[in-house]
Amino acid sequence: MRAPCSANAHEVLSAPDRARYVAEHLPPDLFRSVVGPDQAEVAQTAWRISPEPFPLKPSTVAAFEVLGADLLAFYRAVNKLYFRSVRRTAPPFIAEYLEMGKPEHIVRLQRQNRFKNDVPGVIRPDVILTDDGFIASELDSVPGGLGFVGAMGETYCQLGFDQIGEFDGIVRGFVRMLSALTNGKEKPVVAIAISRESHDYRGEMEWLAGAITRTGLAEAVAVSPDEVVFTEEALVVDTAEGRRKVDVLYRFFELFDLLNIPKQELMLYSARHKRVAFTAPPKSFLEEKLLFALFHNPALETLWRKELGSEAFERLTKIFPQTWILDPRPLPPQAAIAGLTADGRPLQSWSQLYGLSKSERQFVVKPSGFSELAWGSRGVHVANDLTHDEWMAVIDGGLAIFERTPHILQRFHKGKRIQVSYLDNASGGVRPMDGRVRLCPYYFVAGDEALLSGVLATIAPADKRLIHGMSDAVMTTARVSDAGY
Repeated sequence: MRAPCSANAHEVLSAPDRARYVAEHLPPDLFRSVVGPDQAEVAQTAWRISPEPFPLKPSTVAAFEVLGADLLAFYRAVNKLYFRSVRRTAPPFIAEYLEMGKPEHIVRLQRQNRFKNDVPGVIRPDVILTDDGFIASELDSVPGGLGFVGAMGETYCQLGFDQIGEFDGIVRGFVRMLSALTNGKEKPVVAIAISRESHDYRGEMEWLAGAITRTGLAEAVAVSPDEVVFTEEALVVDTAEGRRKVDVLYRFFELFDLLNIPKQELMLYSARHKRVAFTAPPKSFLEEKLLFALFHNPALETLWRKELGSEAFERLTKIFPQTWILDPRPLPPQAAIAGLTADGRPLQSWSQLYGLSKSERQFVVKPSGFSELAWGSRGVHVANDLTHDEWMAVIDGGLAIFERTPHILQRFHKGKRIQVSYLDNASGGVRPMDGRVRLCPYYFVAGDEALLSGVLATIAPADKRLIHGMSDAVMTTARVSDAGY
């Protein structure tokens, strides 16, 4: 049974008291530790705490609910067009781009029939709130933050705040996804396999596993890959109730790191032989940022409209920023790069971008995927932050490694300036901050539904170009408010 939230605690307590309550009642081992002067690890909140969840208008939340269905349709369309391209019943360049730079074992893996129809069980876009609405700058199918949003939701609930997805939306959504993956099996067992590279997220995944288990509807355990035991019949793990057969293996590791994951061959063997459900599916092509470039490619518009329907296609056209693949291959003399101009002229060569002034460089350049630089904000270059020589070097660098690590050029959309307050640890009071917000709605897939189960709001100071988790960012959950954004 779900515990109700406190009715009016947030009305009784002052803003500083609410923020301090959140700081004092979050699980102490939820987040990454920092190393102190004596080299000892010290648990420390590595962000600024808000006295309340971030407010969003009902219309924004309604748009997010529609977005979940559209993104699920998009993933299924990508999946279908990729396999059609492999068979040459859709343009071959789709698969060519999506396999560029991938080793043979990854290509073989993602083409396997066992995973052919699988799409991610969790979908999380990075949404930038702008003056004109919002833009989804990226998609993530192996996202962090699940335990973060879940634990923050519980804590704000104790203060009486309702939230998008309700206080336990992340946990209920995850359990619902597990039920769908196991065809409604009673109390399925899930192992959340966390790689060494993803160790910073171990605390929040352990919280999530504990919260799932406490529902009584499923049993979950967060493990290192080498803690998974392989038998001919099943994968097994040690749980609080003893050694148990794993029904679902939730992959919390990146595919570029696959060969460094202990027992990955045994996990995939079990998945291929249907001894365990495996999500997110091992398909690197679903994790490429260049998918947005394929979506905006005029040559593919008819295919996208057919797969998505015209209404969803039009909505995603407004939400996905214009994106181009930095492909160094020469164009025919009569050709131009669709939708891209320099000094008002159609672009026929990437070198035409060199001369753009800072004000004209409303772009970001970043690796498309399958790279240690392709997650977080690593490898991202905001064009108008660069000198002329740096801008040229970024363009040339992306072109030079095209066949190994494709890069994209993406239209940059500046975030809307918003106001938020946070706990000032030095004074113990609450201070206002002028910032820009990235919203990360979390969707859990069950059948044909992608249920909105929670939203993470990250508000960076307004002078920051990239919005991500940092020590001077406010990070919180989101709620519905008529006075919101």
